[in-house]
Amino acid sequence: MQVQFREFSQFDVWFWLEFANVPSEREKKLVEEVFSSWFFLGKLGGFNAENTQVQETGLDLSYMDYDNDAADSTMMSLMHNMGDFEYEGNWGRCWLDLGTSDAIAIDVLINSLAQLSKEYVEIIQLLIGGENEDWEIDPSHKESLFQDIN
Repeated sequence: MQVQFREFSQFDVWFWLEFANVPSEREKKLVEEVFSSWFFLGKLGGFNAENTQVQETGLDLSYMDYDNDAADSTMMSLMHNMGDFEYEGNWGRCWLDLGTSDAIAIDVLINSLAQLSKEYVEIIQLLIGGENEDWEIDPSHKESLFQDIN
């Protein structure tokens, strides 16, 4: 799976997936579950790079002292909104407002989709940001996303 970043706005970003074939309903469900699970973790503040105490400790986690005060003192990093997944031919796309979540969230998504591509549904490329010249974004589309979410 190739990964390419294009014009990127944290609060207004499209994720585009090009599949090797037109995805089946089962394959669509798997992709949507990855995005939904990832978004839910982000909505709960799971992608907060300021609080990576376990990662910073290293491999030996036995009897690690977790500092709850340090965790509570970090700035919240929450994802805000996610649109519905859409498909056209062998393309899929999803719009997100990543809010104040940290960039580690995108690494987690890329890693998850790469493994999904190896085992379940072949993804040729993941495009992050920008627009797809073969599939235009209707300017009113974002307005309808916000109406559906609110």
